[in-house]
Amino acid sequence: MTKKFDIIVGLSGGVDSSVAAYLLQRKGHKVRAVFMKNWDSDNEGGDCSSKEDFLSAATAADMLDIPLEFVSFSKQYKDMVFKDFVNEYSVGRTPNPDIFCNSEIKFKAFLEHAKGLGADYLATGHYACSELKECQYNLITASDKKKDQTYFLYRLNQMQLAHVIFPVGGLTKDAVREIATEINLPNAQRSDSMGICFIGKKQFSSFISEFIDKKPGRICTENGECIGEHNGLHFYTIGQRKGIGIGGLKMASSAKTGLPWFVAEKRVDENTLIVVQGSDHPMLYKDVIEAKSLHWISGKAPPVGSQIKIKIRHSQSMTDAVIDSCNDILKVKVSRPLWGVAPGQSIVCYAGKICLGGGIIS
Repeated sequence: MTKKFDIIVGLSGGVDSSVAAYLLQRKGHKVRAVFMKNWDSDNEGGDCSSKEDFLSAATAADMLDIPLEFVSFSKQYKDMVFKDFVNEYSVGRTPNPDIFCNSEIKFKAFLEHAKGLGADYLATGHYACSELKECQYNLITASDKKKDQTYFLYRLNQMQLAHVIFPVGGLTKDAVREIATEINLPNAQRSDSMGICFIGKKQFSSFISEFIDKKPGRICTENGECIGEHNGLHFYTIGQRKGIGIGGLKMASSAKTGLPWFVAEKRVDENTLIVVQGSDHPMLYKDVIEAKSLHWISGKAPPVGSQIKIKIRHSQSMTDAVIDSCNDILKVKVSRPLWGVAPGQSIVCYAGKICLGGGIIS
């Protein structure tokens, strides 16, 4: 990019977005910064670190000598992301709010705000890359495979990618911190934010109880033998081991001494939690995965029979798969059974380094 542009950077307070702003500034672009507040902790009882984040962002902006604006998208976040988050948990699924925060808030509401301010582009500190090839924008995996964030960005569309820049996507995390240290950024060694902002330091069970009433039900083995009682299916996810409340239980006639219990299935219609023993139990693995609420970055679904790679978690390595069907429902056959496939999470599809899109596991 040789031409000079007016670019607004989403300055989060972390080192990645701060270095992104510096790199654009170094290239001679007009750089402005906006700090987004997406959660109103005073009203919803969360424990978000927005005050600390804003102070860090303001300090970095001052050091870089770029103007910083504070904007709240709390209402949009509550309406577009948080309500869906609660609803998904209430029906037994395990959603990922970061994905919809990106598609609906950061790269929609925030992008519209940036364009309203006259900016040519919006830039963020995400570890991802983009390219324009044959009149189509592609979302490309980052150079740092451990930090790649395309899993969280798979619901972006062509319009969004046309107006977004990822300045650190071609760098490793270590390189980003080295740059920050060289230019004396105060957040050079600041820890990465972890977990969901609106939960903060609270235990998930206590947080979700503020929004979803407890609905006790049976805990059963795969054979239908009742061995305990749960407080509500929304407290559990597929593959969960800790916190089930049956540790060391020997009530089941088929129980195997010493093997831990894992959540294998949530039967919402029966309000029953199915548990199995041992991490290698067959019920914990799936070789066919189905998804709905599909989104394809190019606007076109990949053809049936396509050999692709998939992820069902951000931190997971890619797995080879073949698309069996891809109309309203995506069905993929994986080369090796995957462990702990949880309805509500996302399956994200790749062709080489290109993120194709994906859907919500059903």
